[in-house]
Amino acid sequence: MTKIKPMLILILIWAVSSFPNEKEPVEISFLPHWQPQAQFPGYYIALEKGFYKDNGLKVTIIPGGPTQPTIDNLKSGRADFISTFLTTGIESRASGLNLVNIVQLSQCSALMIVAKKASGIQVPQDLDGKKIGMWRAEFQLLPKAFIKQYDLNMEIVTIQNTMNLFLSGGIDAATAMWYNKYHTLINFGLDPDEMTTFHFYDYCDLNFPEDGIYCLEELYCQKPELCRAFADSSIEGWLYSFEHQAEAVEIVMKFMTQAHIPANSAHQKWMLARMIDLFMPDSSGAELGHLEKNTYLKVADRLIECGLIETIPPYEQFYKGRASYVKE
Repeated sequence: MTKIKPMLILILIWAVSSFPNEKEPVEISFLPHWQPQAQFPGYYIALEKGFYKDNGLKVTIIPGGPTQPTIDNLKSGRADFISTFLTTGIESRASGLNLVNIVQLSQCSALMIVAKKASGIQVPQDLDGKKIGMWRAEFQLLPKAFIKQYDLNMEIVTIQNTMNLFLSGGIDAATAMWYNKYHTLINFGLDPDEMTTFHFYDYCDLNFPEDGIYCLEELYCQKPELCRAFADSSIEGWLYSFEHQAEAVEIVMKFMTQAHIPANSAHQKWMLARMIDLFMPDSSGAELGHLEKNTYLKVADRLIECGLIETIPPYEQFYKGRASYVKE
């Protein structure tokens, strides 16, 4: 039997013990701007199917919701990456927070204002003097721009995760997402013909892209490959969810159950279908994950006009993505 020299044994032991350490996954945290639902299937798919792991990441998805402001969690360092609206990203950067957009998923607005026709609200001017329910501050920029555009005097009432106050008549109107609360109202028994809806995508100067992925500029500058790995894996998860919608809904509902959130498969299917409409609109010409410079400037200019920001952060400093995050 051939004897292995002691030095060779030491080399083999060193090699075997060293290689696993080189492939230790990097631990990062991600906070979506709302609770687990089919608004965010790409991230849950990437976690469940091992896309993050394949790119050397160990990702913890922090459950979002009304009590988890994404910007605050990014500032504090509790979350390495967050999702939030483009308007919130621009406002935060303009206010001095050095965050960057690494993926712009949404290409048009899903935000809307809903009211009951029985309340006499038919056109924007009918909202004057009324009470409107809005979510926390980071979701109020676009509705406030709408209110300012029509010179409306409205009382803003902060609402959480239900439409109960609207349904009970405690407020006259409420903000809603096309893919979520609007469909929830229909499920509660309100016929679409009973509602007056103001879809912001119908107002060209307010049709702003929404969901994007953000991190602090410091992290991006220090670890660009880490940011790229998270972006690529997330996009891979989104594309998979679009191509395997039934499986995506099943995985999302698993995470909803774990977070003790009521899960309704029909509603989640509706939501996922709407996300496809918003992320990959046929007429936009934009690639999945890309933020066009002219789109960015249009949104920033509108925020300036509405007095919501004072300066426009340079596009090149704000956006750190690439034309397409689809893997070759």
